[in-house]
Amino acid sequence: MIDLVIRNGTVVTPDGVMSADIAVEDGIIAAIAPELPGGTRDIDAEGLLVLPGLIDIHVHFNEPGRTDWEGAATGSRALAAGGGVMFFDMPLNSSPCTVSAAAFDEKRAALERSSIADFALWGGLIPGSVDAMEEMAARGAIGFKAFLSNSGLDEFPRADDLTLYRGMQTAARLGLPVAVHAENEEITAGLARQAIAEGRTGIRDYLQSRPIVAEVEAITRAAAIARETGAKLHIVHVSSGSGVAAALEARAHGTDISIETCAHYLFFTEDDACRLGAVAKCAPPLRPASERDALWECLRAGSIDVVASDHSPAPPSMKTGADFFSVWGGIAGVQCTLPVLLASVEQAFGLLVAGRRPAPPEQIAGLTAGFAAQRFQLPNKGAIQTGNDADFVFVDLAASATLTMGHLYQRHKQTPYLGASFRGVVRRTLLRGQTIFHDGAIADGHRGRFVRPALPIYATSTYAKSWTNT
Repeated sequence: MIDLVIRNGTVVTPDGVMSADIAVEDGIIAAIAPELPGGTRDIDAEGLLVLPGLIDIHVHFNEPGRTDWEGAATGSRALAAGGGVMFFDMPLNSSPCTVSAAAFDEKRAALERSSIADFALWGGLIPGSVDAMEEMAARGAIGFKAFLSNSGLDEFPRADDLTLYRGMQTAARLGLPVAVHAENEEITAGLARQAIAEGRTGIRDYLQSRPIVAEVEAITRAAAIARETGAKLHIVHVSSGSGVAAALEARAHGTDISIETCAHYLFFTEDDACRLGAVAKCAPPLRPASERDALWECLRAGSIDVVASDHSPAPPSMKTGADFFSVWGGIAGVQCTLPVLLASVEQAFGLLVAGRRPAPPEQIAGLTAGFAAQRFQLPNKGAIQTGNDADFVFVDLAASATLTMGHLYQRHKQTPYLGASFRGVVRRTLLRGQTIFHDGAIADGHRGRFVRPALPIYATSTYAKSWTNT
C-alpha cells in the first residue's frame, strides 16, 4: 500500500493546475491522478491550493557562531511556517564565514544538527578565497557569493574586480554560479562618508547614499566579467525596475544571468522605511513606489526569475540608534515571501491598474521553487511531478490573516511585516511526505538534509564517498 495519499487538492504542476490526488511512497511522488487508491495515510486537501514547497535561495541563518542572531533551528522553523522546505544559507554572517573547505564542513555539520528543512550552502568569494573554491565545490557548494560593496563584516571583504574575474574563471570551470550583491562601492561609500561628515545620518540620508545608479552600474560590470569568463551570474536582491532592465540587457548580449528580487522590495517603499525605521533597513534600500510598481510589472512579464527573502536578522540591540548608518541592515521576513506573492496587488497597494492581478499559481510555483531547482541543478526538487521529492505547501486562498508576533517562529520577533494582512494562509508544509508545519504548529523531530547540485564534478570528486546527499 502507498504510504500517503493527498486527496482533493488543487494541484499546481509543471503541466498546469488540476484537481488531483497525489500518491507518495518513501518520500517520493509516485503518482498524480484523480481518485487514486487509498494509502496508509490520507490527507484531505479539499479547498486548498497545493504548491511545491518553497525553496528560499537567500537566507542568513548565521550558524555557526552567531546563533544569537538567528540559527537554523529557529530559522528553518520560520521557513516551514511560511511554506518552505529548503533554504540556501549565505556564507556570512556565520563565524567562521564559509570561505574555506574547513568552514564549509563546520557549517554543514551544524545545520544538519539543527535544521528541520533541507538546505544547500553558498561558498564565499572574497580576496584570498579563489584557491579554496574547488574544495568547497567538491564538498557540494551550490555556488559562490561575492559583494561588490562593503558587506558590513571585516571578515567578508568585498571582491575587487580582479578577485571577481579570477573567481568567475574558476566558477565557470566548475560549472557553478556566482551570486553578486550588486552595488558600486565607490558611489555608496563616498556618499555615505559625505553625509556622515555633514552630520546627515537620518533615514532619508541613508536612502540617498545608495542610489539606483549604484545598483545598475554594478550589475553591468559584473555581467561584463561573467560574459568574458563564461560564468553563470546570479544577481541577488535586485531592488529596482532599472536594475532588472540592466540585467536583461546583459542577457541580450550573451551573459548567462539570472535575476532575483525579494518580497520586501515588492511590498514596501522608501516611505515605509521612514515610517518603520531600523526594522526596514536593508541594502540595497527600499525604493520609491514607482520602482516597486516597476518590479511588479517585471515579475508579471516573466523578467524576474526568482523571489527570495534575504532573511537577515540581528539582535534587537543592533537595530536601534539615531545614526541610521550604524544600524545593522537586514530585513527579517522568511515567513512572508509566499504571502506577499499570493496577496492581491490591488488590495495590498490600492493600485487600480487595468490587468494588475495576482501572479497565477503556476508562475508563483516557478518563482518560489521551480526556477531555483533548475538554475541550481537540485535533484528531484522544485516541482510537483512523479519521481520528485514529496515537498508541498497547502495554501487556503479563501482565508486571510494579519501577522502578529505570535505567528513568528524566528528568534527575534522583529519584522517590518508585523501588522500586515495577507490573503492566503499556509495550512501545512510537507518535506518528503512528512509534515513539518500544520495549522500553526511545528512538527518537531524531523531533520533536514544537505543537498548538493547534480553536477558531474561530484561523481568524480575525491570527497564523493564521504560527502553525500544523505
